[in-house]
Parts: sequence; structure tokens; C-alpha cells
Amino acid sequence: MAEPPSDEASGKAGPSRLVFPTRASTQTWMILTFVLFVGIAVIAVGLYVAFVVGSEIDSTVRQTLYQQASRVADRVEGVEDEDRRAIVRDVAGLADFQITVITPDGQAFAYDGFRPVQSPQIAGVPELAGLSDGQARYEKRTEGGQPMLYAAIHRPASGLVVRVGQIRPPLVTLLGRLRVALIVAMIMALCLTLLGSWIAAKRVTEPLEEIRRSAREISEGNMDEDIVVDSRASEFQDLADSLNRMTATYRSQIHELQRLAAVQNEFIGNVSHEVRNPIFSVGGYLEALASGSLTDQQRKFYAEKGLTNLVRLNNLFNDLIEIARLEYREDLIKAIPFDLQELVDEVAEQLISKAGEKGLELIFSNPKLYVRADRARIRQVLVNLIDNAIAYSDEGTVRCRFRRHLEKVRVEVVDTGRGIPEDHLENIFERFYRVDPDRSRKSGGTGLGLSIVKQILHAHGEPVHVESTAGRSTRFWFELPLVSNEEGVAAA
Repeated sequence: MAEPPSDEASGKAGPSRLVFPTRASTQTWMILTFVLFVGIAVIAVGLYVAFVVGSEIDSTVRQTLYQQASRVADRVEGVEDEDRRAIVRDVAGLADFQITVITPDGQAFAYDGFRPVQSPQIAGVPELAGLSDGQARYEKRTEGGQPMLYAAIHRPASGLVVRVGQIRPPLVTLLGRLRVALIVAMIMALCLTLLGSWIAAKRVTEPLEEIRRSAREISEGNMDEDIVVDSRASEFQDLADSLNRMTATYRSQIHELQRLAAVQNEFIGNVSHEVRNPIFSVGGYLEALASGSLTDQQRKFYAEKGLTNLVRLNNLFNDLIEIARLEYREDLIKAIPFDLQELVDEVAEQLISKAGEKGLELIFSNPKLYVRADRARIRQVLVNLIDNAIAYSDEGTVRCRFRRHLEKVRVEVVDTGRGIPEDHLENIFERFYRVDPDRSRKSGGTGLGLSIVKQILHAHGEPVHVESTAGRSTRFWFELPLVSNEEGVAAA
């Protein structure tokens, strides 16, 4: 036989689900928890005070009166009537009781303290009606506006009935008031528990609600707003600070990814454009060489043009690989002490003929100074800067100079060329950016030389600077850490 579906499977809420739902707010759970545990304790104590304590007080008072009645009966049994009256009077006076004695023949006498009671009322009294055969009765009632307690016993051996009564003792009244006060206090405690649990839950859930709202906004892509928690609880403050730091980290990473994506798209577009031109040129020259009607001079011309474009394409790929290595492998920088003037001499010797072909004077005399850097990479920086200065200077000089500046050496490459317009200065270190595209392509440049300079110096932790006056001159400079001559000589 198939089992009936459970409450969860059938979608119906069972009794336990009504008290403990499977999904509820933190505030609901906190209130339910407070009410459950505190409410059970309050109800249990209240029931104990209301019923058990009250019953015990009543039982104690009843037993006390029974004992008093038994003591009186023990003393008045077997004595003469006059002596019996004297004993009852003394006991009632000393104990401040109301004592009534009924003889077997129905005669009754009573004392209220030391005062005799004239014609004591015994007919129709509940505790005395039909009392026989050793019975005992206890009764509470109000007489004359005062609460009275009575205990009556029957002695079979003597046939006497003894009743002891007293006004309800102040201690019993006080205990009754305390019992009522405890019950009221526990009801108030339960109400205050409900109120306190609601306030506590609200103070807990408000920051959580704010954090949940912020998390929802973050999941929807809105990470510009910080989480502000109005709470004095250190845990919530720390949680909000941690989430804000996490959001700031993600925000910066996303912005960086977006920036890199934009740079990547721009880079891919530039690369495709720069690579496509020499490839098309090589293809056109090869097609021209395939023609049978070319003269030897024309074939030589097309072959030289094709080789020039292949060299340009090769240089382009070499520069791209160099930039990628510098971006993702900063550990390629191996800093050592070396003589900077010796390196400048090597670079000048390599480029002096190119400067001479354009009628430029290359000036590179400087004092001997030692720096700490990657010698091969700094050589590449100097080659690019000086070669760039030669390419964009038609007359005058190109100077490479350096001098000590605080604890560093400032290296400058200054030319007297055409200069760079001010609106181009911010972009010249970008990849494939050219101030004069036509002239740059004719000179065989890839548009990556200054980008490589920037990447190398960035890997050294140094920026590169430029200032220029259009039509007059341009100055590039950067700094390298200075080392003492002794350290430089020792390293050499």
C-alpha cells in the first residue's frame, strides 16, 4: 500500500510547520526562539506558583489548625467542666485563637481569646454539621468582613468536638500577595520578553536586510554604493567593512578588466591594421614579380620593396613579443650596477653613422656614473629614444646627457627636431600611436618604440617624461638609482 504524501510533498502545512516554518525571516525565528524558551519557563513557574505553592500554603495552614485542635482536645478530655473551661480560656487567650468545645450532650462553650462567647453559633456551621466518628473538617469563610480559618475534629473516645478558628495569619496573606505578584511579574516578563525579542530581532535583522539589499544590487551589477550598517554591533560593522572592501576589490578588478578589454580590442584592431599593410604590400610585389614583362631593374625594385616590408613585419612582431614579455614577465628585469657612460658610448657608436647620414651631430660625453638597472634593457631604452630623436630631426644635434639628481641619475635625450604638438604629448607612449603616420611608416618604424620604453622603465619602477616645443626641440628623461663608484667597480 502506498504511503500517504507528507505535508511537505502535498504542499499542506502540518502542525509543526505552523510553529516552525521551513522558511521565515530571522526576526520571526528569534521571536519564536525567545517565546519558546522563555515562555515555557514563565508558564511552568507561573503554574507552580499558582497551584502548587498555593496548595502547599493552604495545606500547611490546615495542618497547623488540626494540630492545634488536637492539642486542645488532648488537654480537655477527661477533666471536669470547670477545669475544661479554664483550659480552653487559657489556650485561646495565649494563642489568640477562637476555640469552641461541644460536649456529647450537645452543650457548647467557646472563647475568643480570653473573652467567652455567649451562645456560640454551632447550628448550620459547615465544619460542624454532622461531624462524628473521629472526623476532621477544615473550612474558610468570611465573618464580619474578616477572612476566618476553622478546623474541627471529633474525638470518638470522649465524644467531644473541638473547633479552632483564627483570622487568616498576616504571613499567609503576605504569601498570597507574593504569589499574585509573582504571577503578574511573570506575565509582565513574558510580555517584556516578546517586546525585547522583537527589538533585539529588529536590531539584528535591519543590518542583515541592508546587507541583503546591497548584495542584491551587487548581483545586479550595481557596485558603486557602499554598505552602510546602522548598528553598534562590532560583528555587523566588521561584516559591512569586509563586504565594502570586497566590493571595492571587485569593482576595481571589473574596471581593470573593462579597461584591459578596451585596450585589447584597440590593440587587436591596431595590430590587424599594422600587419595587414605590409602583408598586402608583400603580396602585391610578389604578384608583380610573377609578371613576365618586367625588366631586371623593375624586378629588383619590387624585390627590394618586398624585403623591406618583410623586415618591417618582422620588426613589428619582435616588438609585440617584447611588449608582451615585459607586461607579463617583470622578472625578466635583472638589475645590476654598471657604468652608464660606457653604455651610452656603445649606443652612440651604433647610431652615430645614422645621425651622420642626416647631417646631425650626436653628443654623448658625460662624467662616469654608476647606476643599478638591467643594462640590456636600459640599452634598449637609449637606442629607441636616440633613434627616435634622429628619425624626427632634420638638422642640428641629438644629445644624450645625464647628471646626478639627489640619490638618482637623471638621463635625458634632447634633440633640435621638429618637436611634438602639445595635444599629442599624452598619447605618444600608446601603442601604434604616431604623430606623423606617413613619415613613420616610410622610415620603417613600427609605432611601438616608445611603448617599449615605457614598459621597460615601468618594470624598473620609474616613469618616463617628455616635454616638447613644436618646431624647436623635444626632451625625454627618466631616472635610475645611483650607486657608488666603489660598488660599481666591485660589481664590474
